[in-house]
Amino acid sequence: MTELRCRKSDTLEGDNEEEEEEEETQQSEPELDAIDVEEVSSDAADGNLQQKDGGEVKGDEPEQEEESIKPVRTHRSSSTSAFLQRLVRVFFGCVAAVACGMLYAVYLSTYHDRKFWFSTKQELEREITFQEGSGLYYYYYKHMLAAPSFERGFYELTIDNKTVSGQTINAVERLSLYPELITSFVYRITGSQDFVEPVYFYVGAVLGLQAVYVTALFVCSWVMSGTWVAGMLAVAWYVINRSDTTRVDHALPLRDNWALPYFSCQVAALTGFLSNNISSATEMFCYLTMSATTFTFLLVWEHSHYVLFIQGLCLFLLDSFDLVPPRKMADIHKVYLSSLFLAYLFHFQNATLLSSPLLSLLIGSVLARYFQQKMKMGPLVARVMKLFLHFHLVFTTGITFSYLVKKLIPVSDSDFILKFLEVKFGLNTTTDFVTNFLLCQESLQTPGQDFFLRLTQASVLPFYLLVLSVCLLSTLQTIYRRLSGQPMKTDHRLEDGRIGEQPEVIYHVFHTLFFGGLALLFEGMKYLWTPYVCMFTAFGVCCPGLWMTVFKWLKLKSIHPVVLSLILSTAVPTIIGFSLWREYCPRVLAELSDLPEFYDPDTVELISWIRSQAPVAAVFAGSPHLLATIKLCSGAAVTSLPLYSDINLLKRTEDTYQVYAMRSAEDVYKLLTSQKTNYVIIQESICNELSFNKGCRIKDLLDISNGHVVYDKGEIYSFSKHGRFCHEIKMNYSPYTNYFTRVFWNRSYHVYKVNSVISFQY
Repeated sequence: MTELRCRKSDTLEGDNEEEEEEEETQQSEPELDAIDVEEVSSDAADGNLQQKDGGEVKGDEPEQEEESIKPVRTHRSSSTSAFLQRLVRVFFGCVAAVACGMLYAVYLSTYHDRKFWFSTKQELEREITFQEGSGLYYYYYKHMLAAPSFERGFYELTIDNKTVSGQTINAVERLSLYPELITSFVYRITGSQDFVEPVYFYVGAVLGLQAVYVTALFVCSWVMSGTWVAGMLAVAWYVINRSDTTRVDHALPLRDNWALPYFSCQVAALTGFLSNNISSATEMFCYLTMSATTFTFLLVWEHSHYVLFIQGLCLFLLDSFDLVPPRKMADIHKVYLSSLFLAYLFHFQNATLLSSPLLSLLIGSVLARYFQQKMKMGPLVARVMKLFLHFHLVFTTGITFSYLVKKLIPVSDSDFILKFLEVKFGLNTTTDFVTNFLLCQESLQTPGQDFFLRLTQASVLPFYLLVLSVCLLSTLQTIYRRLSGQPMKTDHRLEDGRIGEQPEVIYHVFHTLFFGGLALLFEGMKYLWTPYVCMFTAFGVCCPGLWMTVFKWLKLKSIHPVVLSLILSTAVPTIIGFSLWREYCPRVLAELSDLPEFYDPDTVELISWIRSQAPVAAVFAGSPHLLATIKLCSGAAVTSLPLYSDINLLKRTEDTYQVYAMRSAEDVYKLLTSQKTNYVIIQESICNELSFNKGCRIKDLLDISNGHVVYDKGEIYSFSKHGRFCHEIKMNYSPYTNYFTRVFWNRSYHVYKVNSVISFQY
């Protein structure tokens, strides 16, 4: 400590310069500065600045007092200036983040209105614009507003016997209706009915969450890179690749449009929480935000615990490789467990959450950490062996826990999901209609090459691969150093060139790898992966630390690497931003003007007939998406719903789809009457479906399931003693007329009444 004082003294004479250089290599610069300032200020306060000069100590002198006070004043003024500069940067960054979110919401609102001509249509035509069966969720929002009170409406949804024929369901639990409950409650208590229509309030709530979504991506990229330019670049890439980042354009009420903004906020809070360079107050804010958004994410989407399981795997790897403090991992486990417990209660003790892979991973991880308290100690080989043992213990414990829970509390969809995955990965084959029907859904198929081509044309994919390669290699270096027993630096400097030593960066490397692997298997996963590709890539090209890491590997000496990294971290995003603005800004604006009118007169005619001619208590059978529209617009009971995670509803859908199979009139009649059907709707688009993927047509799946196919020289031919029902019934001859009576038809739909009394006509 005395030697440090001597280095700071102005009258230092006769000291050994080599000893000072050795001290400088051992001590980091921030520590020296902190110690020097502290000692100078303490000595100044005592009025006596000690100096070592040939063993003599000089007394107090007025000139020395003045000189000792100057560094303190200089330090205070410089710290105040740095604080003001940081405050200004944070202010303008927050303004930019909020502005990006608001502009995106305004753009989506304008796009939605012009695409569907929303403001110029009547209520029925507006409701039909909710596509992909998403209108079902809006129906329950209308139901809550029509109820005498919020409590009465909530109670009616928990014992709903007017939706699925012959069943009483808890619609809140089955359909995850908390977004509609919260939105209707806010609409009531704010008195919004006096100045805004319910549909506009609902649409505005969804679009407002999309603004929160892009704002969270902005903040996440900003926190990681240290510049809000990265946030603006992330938002630009997100908007340009909108067809691959969100489904809000054509199906507003879908659950993922409500849930993913909360997940984005959770990831941003987790990023800040993992960072080493934050204050205790900021860490607490991130922790509380992460807790609230994790619970909300679990509350509004039934598949959210699977997404959090993938995130939990990323954090599990960070903890296993000793890349994050154990205290923070313990706090994250508390967030997960408390959120799962609260979601379990709010979802009416849903057994699926108890058998979720997330809870199994948490139980296994906690038990393994208890039994392996010295896992992160020892030489490299020993630690690697302990690591493999740790992985085995965690996953064995988790699988055992999940197995016991499923035995004690039977979960209906567990075997169904396992069977689906076996067929998906080619481990098994099946003729089951439900499994093959799900495999043919676009969101569960492998993405095509056009997806990656679009990302390449927008320049995000090439830079993403570059950023990912650098961060992954640096992360692997960090993992090797940690397993070798080297300490992990918490105070990073630009000249260190170790981007992979930042815990938040390592997390996002694992995050993008796991979700990217799933996106290569399931196209629907691209909506979870692509937004973070945009964010992660923007962080990389704007971060000087990433460029400095590359220059450290290249051992660049001709140009100072720090200066060059600062130049590139500014020049590269500027060039990218200018090229994107020049090429895509006219296209994005043109989307608001070149929009064809969305109009479906046949569906409007069908709904009008149901409203005016069909009995109030009538039950309709048809395709799930059409039934959701019928339920929304007429309130009639239906035989099935577009909820593909419910095996019972999928089985009912299979029975309804038999009208497109090669079955007899009597067989179809028995299936429909077992569901208490009064009217069955046959769609021309399904009956006469033409598709390049022949094996995924509804009638092909039914023929395979019913055993009505013949294989000849690699070709598949349908064969049965009965004709295809949807074709034969239009001929209007017996025995079809004995069981069914046509009551309505147009170009797209044929509606047949299921006769309650069979009349035999020949």
